[in-house]
Amino acid sequence: MAIARLKPGHYPAILSYGFRPFFLAGALYAGLTILLWLPLLRGRLEISSLFAPMDWHAHEMLYGYLPAVMTGFLLTAIPNWSGRLPVQGLPLLGLAALWLIGRLAVLFSAEIGWLAAAAIDCAFLLAVVAVAAREIVAGKNWRNLKVLAPVTVLCAANILFHWEAHHWGIADIGRRLGLAAAILLIMIIGGRIIPSFTHNWLTRENPGRLPVAFNSLDMMILALSAATLIAWTFLPARSETGVLLIVAAAANGARLTRWAGARTWRDPLVLILHIAYGFVPFGLLLAGLAALAPETVPPAAAIHAFGAGAIGAMTLAVMIRATLGHTGRALKAGLGGSAIFAGVLLAALLRLAAVCFPATGFLIELSAAAWAFAFFFYAVRFGGMLLRPRMRSQRLTAPA
Repeated sequence: MAIARLKPGHYPAILSYGFRPFFLAGALYAGLTILLWLPLLRGRLEISSLFAPMDWHAHEMLYGYLPAVMTGFLLTAIPNWSGRLPVQGLPLLGLAALWLIGRLAVLFSAEIGWLAAAAIDCAFLLAVVAVAAREIVAGKNWRNLKVLAPVTVLCAANILFHWEAHHWGIADIGRRLGLAAAILLIMIIGGRIIPSFTHNWLTRENPGRLPVAFNSLDMMILALSAATLIAWTFLPARSETGVLLIVAAAANGARLTRWAGARTWRDPLVLILHIAYGFVPFGLLLAGLAALAPETVPPAAAIHAFGAGAIGAMTLAVMIRATLGHTGRALKAGLGGSAIFAGVLLAALLRLAAVCFPATGFLIELSAAAWAFAFFFYAVRFGGMLLRPRMRSQRLTAPA
């Protein structure tokens, strides 16, 4: 049997599903904040935030743009997991408004005070965890509660970020804890969707070796990775942490090879998922080398491999795929989607090069331009799909 995925309502299409407002807002904000950060970094612009320019940039990437995209994904995926109708209409508008108010609170924290800004900003992720947990529990979909663990950690990391920035002038642990939560979420969700989408495409387009299904080895790698990320969060410079990071990098690299990604080179929409996940072991490796030989590999290299590489590429990959699929269109990246993927990958590589060659200042500008292009072009190319109703040629139902 089939269950209705939408209920009738007198609201615009953008409020009919979680991915619509949050993907569009997240894309626009990702591009806007990087363009604001450059003049902030160079001292050509001042804002009313209590955060230092570097902390504002890190915070709004980790706790602004990322939670928007993450929320859009969760509010779209949970109805498929639980069989319940999606959060839509006024409740969805309320969540989107809470996210936007949080961004304004951080931007004007010097006017309203750090505690008020922290409370308003952190309320969004608390609300997301509460709404997602309610939907999962109501649908008796207990096994997916584990997905909320890294989201809850991300919420706690945001609180810590505000606390550190206020009391010590810089957020250090809160930054790494937020990154660790995001990377663990990619490991969990990626381990589910990448083999699945790859299997479906290979079965249809390129018969042969298929991805290995999730098994006990994946569980062990996830456990090892979680312990390693905790060590990196609190003891990033210890040699023992460095060894753990390199071991976790090898384990996640091996995990990636089990998903037959090299066989998907003809479909950018599938291939980008593998490339994005590839930044996870690469980032772990860089973090391990930074712990063992900081004079050779700067710690910032791992942070940007995780942030610009894994998070940037994975979010755009999921955003484009979900937008196409849930608006009734064929799952084809096309020239537009391929250009977006090229843009975010170029941004990640240029940002890593800027870390390794800091004297070459223009690399940061080029990276920022490529990043802004990728996210703004997503808004231009796919924004109309998010604003308009699903194509009528497709049924508004999905298998239960």
